[in-house]
Amino acid sequence: MRIGIIGAGNIGGALARRLTALGHDVSIANSRGPESLAALAKESGARPVPVEQAARAGEVVIVTIPEKNVARLPAGLFDGVPDEVVVVDTGNYYPQQRDGRIDPIENGTTESRWVADQLRRPVVKALNSIYARNLLERGKPEGSPDRIALPVAGDDPRAKDVVIRLLDELGFDGVDAGSLDESWRQQPGTPVYGADADAEAVRRALAEAKPERQEAFRANAGDPAKAGRV
Repeated sequence: MRIGIIGAGNIGGALARRLTALGHDVSIANSRGPESLAALAKESGARPVPVEQAARAGEVVIVTIPEKNVARLPAGLFDGVPDEVVVVDTGNYYPQQRDGRIDPIENGTTESRWVADQLRRPVVKALNSIYARNLLERGKPEGSPDRIALPVAGDDPRAKDVVIRLLDELGFDGVDAGSLDESWRQQPGTPVYGADADAEAVRRALAEAKPERQEAFRANAGDPAKAGRV
């Protein structure tokens, strides 16, 4: 499969390494330009490209950047990209630690719905609830009793199925977590976040989630948005 990755941080780097090892054709981009990705490209085999090229790199595009940087992506980034291309959002909103205040999210919009609005493109929320090291090291064969399951939320069943199949290749069970507007069930502070649990436990955790955002994951009153890079 041809896969584009926008963002080369911990999750993006782990995905580049794992997906190329599985035989996928991976293009990866960040805000500093392809030349800054030479070491990762040499190690992983992923192809460093500009952001605009990564968005048009193939059948799946994974956006894995800080929430504060989503609105700073090039305008019209996905204009003309075929509808069948699946866009995955792995992001989380950390207002106190990194992102500053994003008013629509503070007012109740789910994180990935906000991302979809910025990109002007439907997204699937996945891979936001696992740490990069575990993504890199803890994939297990199908049927393993200790196999980690990860929630997958979105409005398009076909797109979710594509992501769930990709998770299976990576060594994780995908659990359908409902629509994008239900993706608050896997946001930071919920029971499933960072749980590294099996599929049954993930389903229970999703069901037990409460819609109120924990104070640790809310902005302080009057916090400005912070500048940053992809």
